[in-house]
Amino acid sequence: MPQKPTSDFGLIGLGVMGANLARNVESRGFSVSVYNRSFNKTEQFLLNFEGNFTGFGDLKTFVQSLRRPRRIMIMVQAGQPVDAVIKALLPHIQKGDVIVDGGNSYYGDTKRREAALLKKGILYMGCGVSGGEDGALYGPSLMPGGSMQAWRVMKPILTKIAAKDFSEGPCVTHVGSGAAGHYVKMVHNGIEYAVMQFMAESYEILRKVYKLSPPEIADIFQKYNRGKLQSYLLEIALPVLRQKDELDKNSCCLVYHILDTASQKGTGKWASLDALERGVSTPTINEAVFARFLSSEKNLRVALSKKYTPAKRGKVITLGQFTKQLENALYAAMFSSYAQGYHLICKAAKEEGWKIDMKEISRIWEGGCIIRAKLLSVLGDAYSETRRHDEHLFALPKIQALMKKNVKDLRSAVASMSQSGVALPGFSSALYYFEYSTAEHMPANFIQGLRDYFGAHTYQRDDRAGTYHTDWDEG
Repeated sequence: MPQKPTSDFGLIGLGVMGANLARNVESRGFSVSVYNRSFNKTEQFLLNFEGNFTGFGDLKTFVQSLRRPRRIMIMVQAGQPVDAVIKALLPHIQKGDVIVDGGNSYYGDTKRREAALLKKGILYMGCGVSGGEDGALYGPSLMPGGSMQAWRVMKPILTKIAAKDFSEGPCVTHVGSGAAGHYVKMVHNGIEYAVMQFMAESYEILRKVYKLSPPEIADIFQKYNRGKLQSYLLEIALPVLRQKDELDKNSCCLVYHILDTASQKGTGKWASLDALERGVSTPTINEAVFARFLSSEKNLRVALSKKYTPAKRGKVITLGQFTKQLENALYAAMFSSYAQGYHLICKAAKEEGWKIDMKEISRIWEGGCIIRAKLLSVLGDAYSETRRHDEHLFALPKIQALMKKNVKDLRSAVASMSQSGVALPGFSSALYYFEYSTAEHMPANFIQGLRDYFGAHTYQRDDRAGTYHTDWDEG
């Protein structure tokens, strides 16, 4: 005889993120059923955490424990493991039940899964979850997509477990239909890559050109974090830069002994690839991904470094002057990276039929997520001044004023630090994106002339309609 349903919510996958989300949900007054493929992990969870939890060793009884419509969140590795869990659930769930994928799934997979489950009457949501381990436990930024019907079922739980924005509202909204939630999370991660690249380049300038130690750099970042650059990433930069090395007592800091090869989980690359497919320029996100690729070529870099003489330090301004310049350069660069990511989201939304409100996206990123920052309230305010919430950031009057005020320092920093031999793919690409995006004329006319010369690809004129080809004279 089937057991009587007792739980409000079910969670599958008790890794750190899954376990913390389960604890978060339970702490808000909900009863939670948990399941993990290896039952010993479920048993360990129940031993470690007291509360209104029930653990199960098989999916059938796990599903039967849930009140209808059943609300089941999957927190397993993206890709085939998600498909395997869904396949295992299908014999036990019913029409109207909701499955939420809270992992970093590729949005194309989410589209496929939602369409397949819809035929069976099962509601499916791809939900971006940002905030890391602490966010999962205390309040993440949540980006659920899917049908309004699924959102209505999940809303009571998701609004209670989410972080708070600057006005104490929940950092969750129904992002849009279909795979909009996972798409927005993907672009969020691309912007995250870009911001971390700016910070790394700032660290490298201060270390290489101004010869500062990591704790001295932390002091500068701490001052930045009290002003317009206030953000979670700057906040966590301080302990990373100040941490002592317990294994090498002669070293000032642990960061000196961390191998300079940055890894990734693929979401930044997905954002770059999707931008290329859609024909949207996201140079800073791309360069941040490429920088991580190049960092992994450690042996090649070391070998090549022995064949070239490093650039000598160019003429630079005083440290006091530069720290003020760098603060403004970072601010302008961050606006540029957000502009790229937001434009990509808006282009995808138009093509996919998603109604995404970028003012709302800015709001739900104010708390919980990795890129939470004071800057996001500026973006939200900028959209509040216009009726359209899908305009390019550089078109918004508030952002125009801020870019005009700060971009000159971005230009100066890129020019002077490049001459000192510091690679600045993040800052440079952020600058060139601004310069080209706001340029009345680009040299693409010359490119079209070359293409027509060697391949008869034709061109258009700026003074009359039509398509043209020229039999070019030999020079």
